[in-house]
This record gives sequence, C-alpha cells and structure tokens, in this order.
Amino acid sequence: MERRATQRRRVLKGGSIEFDGRTVECVLRNISAMGAALQIDRRLCIPHEFKLNIPHGGIQQNCRVVWRKETLIGLAFEAAA
Repeated sequence: MERRATQRRRVLKGGSIEFDGRTVECVLRNISAMGAALQIDRRLCIPHEFKLNIPHGGIQQNCRVVWRKETLIGLAFEAAA
C-alpha cells in the first residue's frame, strides 16, 4: 500500500549529499515534490539533515531523513524559509 502523500517518479541521476564540509556521492532513485529516495555505495554515517545536490536535475535542496534501509535513504524536502 502506498503511504506517500504524493506520487514519486522513478529516476536515475547522480548527485551528492553535503554536510559538515563533506561530500558523499549518491544516486537519486525516485523523486516527488515532497521528497526522494537516494542510494549510496555503502553504509555511511549520513546525518539526519543535509543538502542534496543533483546537478543534472537542477536540484539543490535541504533535506531530512525519514527512513533508512541498508544503502537506501528516504528523505523529505525541507520547506524554504
């Protein structure tokens, strides 16, 4: 059963997670107006909040993690202040 508030589109775009002056490469797997799912190469200590950059999608968004599963991270986009 789908629990998301908005439907996500499947995508496959490279990007990066930025936090504390560090950059971790990721792959954007799906996206909606409210959030996305990312895949990382291995289990890394990714903080609860970070900035997502997807250059080929024009995405630069502050995010918070809503779920984690091995190398997948589900996130919600933070509203702009």
